[in-house]
Amino acid sequence: MYNRIRNLREDRDLSQKQLAEMLSIHQTTYSDYELGHLNIPIPILCKLADFYETSVDYLLERTDNPIPYEKAGHS
Repeated sequence: MYNRIRNLREDRDLSQKQLAEMLSIHQTTYSDYELGHLNIPIPILCKLADFYETSVDYLLERTDNPIPYEKAGHS
């Protein structure tokens, strides 16, 4: 998972600082996520999946398909 989020960031030529600002966290916290030193909270995983237009399962390497799922409808 940690390589995947780093690769997605690097593929878009973004710095850790830019991603951290988007997520409203410190750059060192984001760095610790990429290094696997901290578990990534579910709300941050969801923000990353939305930002990269993919699924949390893709970020967690539960699938190699980067296409996001359809959003569930609210009744």
